[in-house]
Amino acid sequence: MSRVQREWFEKDYYALLGVAPKATAKEITAAYRKLARKLHPDANPGDSAAEDQFKEVSAAYEVIGDADKRAEYDEARRVGPMSQGFGPSGTQPGGPGFGGPGGARFDGPDISDLIGNLFSRGGRGQQQPPPSGPRRGTDIEADLHLAFDDSIRGATTTVNVTSDVRCPDCSGSGAAAGTSPKVCPECHGKGAVDEDQGFFSFSRPCSTCGGRGRVIEVPCMICAGTGAVRRPRQVKVRIPQGVRDGQKIRIKGKGGAGANGGPAGDLYVRVHVESHPLFGRKGDHLTVTLPITYPEAALGADISVPTTEGEPVTIRVPAGTASGRTFRVRGRGVAGAKAQGDLLVTVEIDIPQNLSTEEREALQAYAALASESPRAHLGAPHG
Repeated sequence: MSRVQREWFEKDYYALLGVAPKATAKEITAAYRKLARKLHPDANPGDSAAEDQFKEVSAAYEVIGDADKRAEYDEARRVGPMSQGFGPSGTQPGGPGFGGPGGARFDGPDISDLIGNLFSRGGRGQQQPPPSGPRRGTDIEADLHLAFDDSIRGATTTVNVTSDVRCPDCSGSGAAAGTSPKVCPECHGKGAVDEDQGFFSFSRPCSTCGGRGRVIEVPCMICAGTGAVRRPRQVKVRIPQGVRDGQKIRIKGKGGAGANGGPAGDLYVRVHVESHPLFGRKGDHLTVTLPITYPEAALGADISVPTTEGEPVTIRVPAGTASGRTFRVRGRGVAGAKAQGDLLVTVEIDIPQNLSTEEREALQAYAALASESPRAHLGAPHG
């Protein structure tokens, strides 16, 4: 029995996904997606335990998320205890016909191997051949460094990637120009050769075609018969407005080349947004710190505030405004999926470092006239 099939007897895939054995396909898919989002390595960087759990639930969903594999898994689990009752030589102590008293000894392959091969078939009595048809290409990732303003407004740019692409000389067939792949004469395109062993029927990968179901008599000189070559290339990427730092953008069909005429994989672009000298970001809101003078804070003032659009807006700072107070300018933030964010303006009172003689004298005169102490609540005397 293969490693994966042995796991069918050892692991309860329904329990791993947290669903009942009678769960519907929709319930199984929903449970898997919830766990995959929670345990995905991107959501748990450096957490090896979460990564192991993610692999476990993915393996479980690969089986019970597929109707045919689920039926085989359920049947294998149903007969599992029977197969575990046999010894390493295929015997069951005391069992007639299995080496027990008066019975014939069964000296063939381990019964668990026979059951494992039986349930690896697409149907009873017939082994499922290895895949020899079109196969999807691999997904690839690329990093893109984006200016802050471009992340707010959106942009069209290119990323550089290196991946397998369809061979331009043979158009992905793997055969030299003027020739084409032939159906394997040994397996007749199945990719596997059947071997009958009494009650059971087994299959092995075809040694002539390596399980591909076809042979290439004259390989392409450019790709050596693989149908793909590794090349650097540029991919045009449309960045939507409001993209966030660390966000991944999926570009469908721009990944690695497929095999045997299969579709290409996808490209995932991870965006790294550069910092801005003035603005920050909090969700869909933009933030900016606005220095103001002490007289502006004490007396109140109308002050111009910069925006990412280039046109400043004016806010009213009321008299007696404390340093650190935040004002909200509606609709001047990031365009989100459902609404426009705001511009959050936090004022900070600027303390002059170099005072002129006149300024110093004016401040000393104010201090002498001040009737309120900011430390009165501490019981400190004025002055």
